[in-house]
Amino acid sequence: MPDTINGLPLHPLVVHAVVVLLPLACLGVIAIALRASWRARYGGLVVVVAALATAAIPVATQSGESFASRVGNPGQHAELGDTLLWFALPLLAVAVALVVLHRIAARASEPTTSALTTEAPRTSALAAAPGRSPLLLAVAALAVVIAAANLVQVYRVGDSGARAVWQGTQSAPAQDR
Repeated sequence: MPDTINGLPLHPLVVHAVVVLLPLACLGVIAIALRASWRARYGGLVVVVAALATAAIPVATQSGESFASRVGNPGQHAELGDTLLWFALPLLAVAVALVVLHRIAARASEPTTSALTTEAPRTSALAAAPGRSPLLLAVAALAVVIAAANLVQVYRVGDSGARAVWQGTQSAPAQDR
């Protein structure tokens, strides 16, 4: 992976993708967890944003390691940055689960008709009302908790990185200056 783009270090550039996309994904997950009507409309977009944010994290981590060799060890920032992927993966999983479970519930609540008779709506754990099944409500509650944890962790990682840069807390670089 290149260390720089047009002479600029890659890490600060990629970090901005994470800092923007991951909180947007968190807000989107919270929104689709709380409003069933938004799951069908915006659920796919939320999943895409969460996937892009999750994919950007390893790039930011890798580029951060290269950057640290040039400017010095950022200390706590690197340790916190290494944990962020383990917050984002569950966020992506609950975003996908919300969308999939909503689609299953919507399909299950649609009445089925045959050529000879009109049947009642299908019965299943998700068929009670789209967005109101116990499983979907449990996943939605879990999604809000996971999104909140992601927001806190993004703040912690970003704050430690800003402190490392602006307060000069990094140690001397590995190479001679």
